[in-house]
Order: sequence, then structure tokens, then C-alpha cells
Amino acid sequence: MSDNRLDRRFAELKSKSRTGLIPFITAGDPSPDGVVAMMHALVDNGADVIELGVPFSDPMADGPVIQHASERALARGVGLVQILAWVAQFRTRDNDTPIVLMGYLNPVERVGYTAFASRAVAAGVDGVLLVDCPIEESAVLAPLRDAGLKQILLAAPTTANDRLARLCEAAAGFLYYVSFAGITGASHLNTQDIAARVADIRARSAAPVAVGFGIRDAQSAVAIAAFADAVVIGSALVDTLAGAENADEAVRRAGQFLAPIRAALDARH
Repeated sequence: MSDNRLDRRFAELKSKSRTGLIPFITAGDPSPDGVVAMMHALVDNGADVIELGVPFSDPMADGPVIQHASERALARGVGLVQILAWVAQFRTRDNDTPIVLMGYLNPVERVGYTAFASRAVAAGVDGVLLVDCPIEESAVLAPLRDAGLKQILLAAPTTANDRLARLCEAAAGFLYYVSFAGITGASHLNTQDIAARVADIRARSAAPVAVGFGIRDAQSAVAIAAFADAVVIGSALVDTLAGAENADEAVRRAGQFLAPIRAALDARH
């Protein structure tokens, strides 16, 4: 069995015929004080992997909901050093749930690839999804992979066949399939097209396939779970958290949002 939490978690899910549930939150929004408690609440309510967004000022894949969450977190001074400290704090109680940092190259580059890799592994991070680092440029992330971090790769409906083959071969941890060409937070899902594409990817890749973008609730999660190894849900959760008046309320909202989605996924079996 792999010593990487992502590999262990997906093997466990497969053995139990369960669909993975991967919530995304923007680190530091709506309250820096509640990040670690919110991470635990997500696990308590069914999260199998946590995708922790690193706030960035110039995103390219995030829609308005996550953009605004990043702006609020940045205004509170949230950065990579603080995020890694939160991960380390989370690990004092939970050493099993995989954590993937999702963001962009610039914050990592500022720390330095080797230094970031060392600090991230020491904190308990398992993988990174850096949206603006395509596979063609991923040599710069060799220090991260060498340190044991999984580089989560993205595929989309517009990905050319030869490039998809390369992605399938290199995928580690899981392959993130973007359900449509667009930004996070949109709501149009053509499950028939997604199912065909995911089936093709699963036939060509040893890595599990997680589907994200456009999954907003239990109904859309269950529709995707029919053919994916995991579902990623972000904008709808971030939007739910945005109006919380304090950290405690944000933690409650996180659990209340995720619990019915987990229940619906489990009810499929």
C-alpha cells in the first residue's frame, strides 16, 4: 500500500465501492479563525479529501464566487505560510484525510519550489493542483514530486486526444476532469457527454478520476457519481460560507452543506 494518503484513500473507497467526496474551500474565507475547525467539520460530514484553495490575486479558472473569496482572504493577509500552519494544526487530530492545495504557480515560486515542497510535506500536504502549470511546463514542479507531493493534473472536454493520452499516463493521486469548458461556478452539466469522456479516461489511466465544475448539490453529485471515482464541489460551498457572521457559523454551515450530499452519494448503494 502506498504511503501517500491520496493513494490509500482512493484504494479504500474502491474497496468499499464508495464515491469520493472532495469539498473545496478557500483558505481563510470567511474567517481565518475557523479554517482548521471547518476542515474537521467537512471530514465529520463526509469529506474524503479536502481541496484547500490558496488565495491568489489573478486567477484564471475561478469564477466570481471563488474570486471574491480569494479577495477577502487576501485582504486578511492569508498566504502560504499561514495555510501550511493550518494544515499542520489539522494533522494533530487527523493524520488520514488527504489534503490537496489548489492554486497558482506564483505563490509557490515566491517561496521557492524546493523550499515549498519541504514545508508542504512537513505540514502534511499530499498533493498540489496548480492551474496555470500545464503538463508541458511541469518540469519546474519536479522538486514537489520528488518530495512526495502528487501533482494533480487537469483534463477538459477540449483536451486534444494526444494530450489526453499524456495526461492519463502521468496522472497521480487523481486526475481532475473539468466537466465543461468554462470557469468554476457555472451550472450547466451534460452528464451524458461527461460520462463518455470519463469512461474513456478511466480506460486509459490508472489514476482515479474526479469530476468538478458545476456540481452544486446532492442531485448533481449523484448524477456524476454514476461514472466518476469522486466528485469535487467548490463554488456552491464557498458561496454558502460567504454570508457567515463568524467562524462558528461558518463551521456549522460547512457541515450542514456537506452532510446531505454525502448521504445522497451513500444512498446510491
